[in-house]
Amino acid sequence: MEKVSFVLRLMLIFLLLGCTDNTANLHFSETVKVALRDVGNTLLLSNRDSTSRVLPITNLSKNRYQLAFENKLSITPDSLMAAVNKSLKVANLPKQYIVEVFNCNSNEVFYSFQIKGKKEQNIVPCVGRNLPADCYTIQVLFLENKSALSEKIFYWIIIILPLILIVFLWLNKYRNNNTNLTDEEKLYSKIGDYKFYKDQNKLIKKAVEIKLSTKECELISILSANQNQIVKRETLVKEIWEDHGVFVDRSLDTFISKLRKKFKDDASISIVNVHGVGYKLEVK
Repeated sequence: MEKVSFVLRLMLIFLLLGCTDNTANLHFSETVKVALRDVGNTLLLSNRDSTSRVLPITNLSKNRYQLAFENKLSITPDSLMAAVNKSLKVANLPKQYIVEVFNCNSNEVFYSFQIKGKKEQNIVPCVGRNLPADCYTIQVLFLENKSALSEKIFYWIIIILPLILIVFLWLNKYRNNNTNLTDEEKLYSKIGDYKFYKDQNKLIKKAVEIKLSTKECELISILSANQNQIVKRETLVKEIWEDHGVFVDRSLDTFISKLRKKFKDDASISIVNVHGVGYKLEVK
């Protein structure tokens, strides 16, 4: 439950961040207007005009804004580009845009340039060809919209987070099931169709319980831990008898014989005598 609660809290944080980001982008238009007024002020000052007004910035259409002036002014393309770049950068506005200079009387484009964020991709024609004093409006079209991008991110968060939660819950359930299964399996080890309960000194096959002596249990433990591998006679003797009492000659062979009888109902199990070496518990 703690993990589920953590994921739910994480979802809430992402949703709040998305909402916060969307709220911030509601001010996109206002930010653009402030930045373009700064551009207008820079252009007027370059014309040594510190008294005439920059007219209200107009939002002509989605992502297109117009800057207009009270009086005539001359425009130097490189100064215009520098002023626009500086103001938009300070305002943290999109880095891709097109700037067009219109003549108020003919409504024709007298100058334009395009910025794509990388110098080699920018289109900046006619730098150095100054526009004489006249009535101009300047339009800026943003080619990328932070607000739209934020909306996409917000909606992706809404879609993806529930999926993450579903996958997380499924994996958590799967892991818990596996953990429970592992804990149960730790009680016994599989030998063919038999379940060997070492701590309880018994074998179980299809609800039939077969009791084991301590020595039989120790012998099965070693052989089953090395299934299909030869265990040297000396190893078995040392582990089961020499460290725990007196070894009587032929005791090992006697217990091997007893174990064979216990496994007789499973043809896939055999205890093989590797002459002169030891024994091997074979499970097919």
